[in-house]
Parts: sequence; C-alpha cells; structure tokens
Amino acid sequence: MQIGAENRNKTIAAIVLMALAVGLIVVRLLPGSGGSAPVAAAPSAKASAVKVAPPAQRTASGGKRVPAERSLDPTLRFDWLKASEDNPYQGTGRNIFRAEAEIPQPNGNGTTDTHGKNEPPPTPPPPPPPPPINLKFFGFASKPGEPKKVFLSQGEDVFIAAEGDIIDRRYKILHIAPMSVEVEDVLNNNRQNIPLTQG
Repeated sequence: MQIGAENRNKTIAAIVLMALAVGLIVVRLLPGSGGSAPVAAAPSAKASAVKVAPPAQRTASGGKRVPAERSLDPTLRFDWLKASEDNPYQGTGRNIFRAEAEIPQPNGNGTTDTHGKNEPPPTPPPPPPPPPINLKFFGFASKPGEPKKVFLSQGEDVFIAAEGDIIDRRYKILHIAPMSVEVEDVLNNNRQNIPLTQG
C-alpha cells in the first residue's frame, strides 16, 4: 500500500496527535504521575496563605478603624459562627410584620395624653375651601320654543350651554336667571352664582 505525500503528512499528524492524547490520559489517570490531585491541593494551600485586607473604614468620629483580616480560605470557621450566635438581638420591640403606627406608651397615670390635664385634645384643621369657579357669564340667548342658553368664558375658551348641560367636563349649569347663572363644580361639589358681567 502506497501512501501519497498528502496522505503521508495527514497520517503522521494523526499518529502524533494520538500519541499526545494517550500520554495525557496516562498522566491524568495514574495517581503517582503528578496528575490532578497535587494540582487541586496546591491552590487551596496558596489561597489560605493569601490574605486580603479590605480598605480601612472611617468611624463616626473620623478616626480609622482597623478591619479584621479576611482570607480567601473557603473552609467554615466555627469560632466565627459561635461568636455570631452569642450576640443577642437588640431590637426596638416593633413588630416588622405588622403595618401599624407606633402606639404611644401609657404615662404613669395610665393615660397616653401628652398635653396638660385640663387642655382639650387638639381639633383637626377644617378642610380647605373648594376652589372658586373661574367662569364669566357675559350673555344669554333665548329663541321662542328653545331653552334659554348662556355664554360663559374661561380664559379664551367660550362655552354655550343650557340648563342641565355640563361644560369643560366639570361645570354643570343648574339655573339660568336674567342677571346670574348658578353653576355647580361636579368635581368638588361646590355651587356658585356667577353674575352677568358688562363689557
């Protein structure tokens, strides 16, 4: 069997690669040949020797606090765990699982009143007055057989409405009189008489 120049180079490359693969398998599988066991043990030994110190932190008084040394050793430190178990919890007594306001503690006489004995408790402030209706009544129109309509303006907007109509999606026309119109702000439940303005 004759091997050509092309096939000969491919055959040599295949034999060399196969020899390397067999050599790597032998090195990995035999325990005494310096395989993976010593290599795996070496990084953990080096990791325990390497210590990383975090940057120094400042205390509230401005001085530097020396941090405890930390290492990259992943083994459990039972002495550190025991020290953290011995720290008692010092909470405020508030239950974080209930949504409630802080309940005042009773005074010596059993009341929670912080005001004087004869003072009445403070009354809540009255609600703010509703905003004024910013419409101007400047005219009306009436045709025989049709309901009376009014002309109202707000800024540069002009509205024409009859009794019972709602304008600007907010104001309802309740009653049209010759010299005024009664308007209700349906958002704030506020009624106001708007007089006829001249000019």
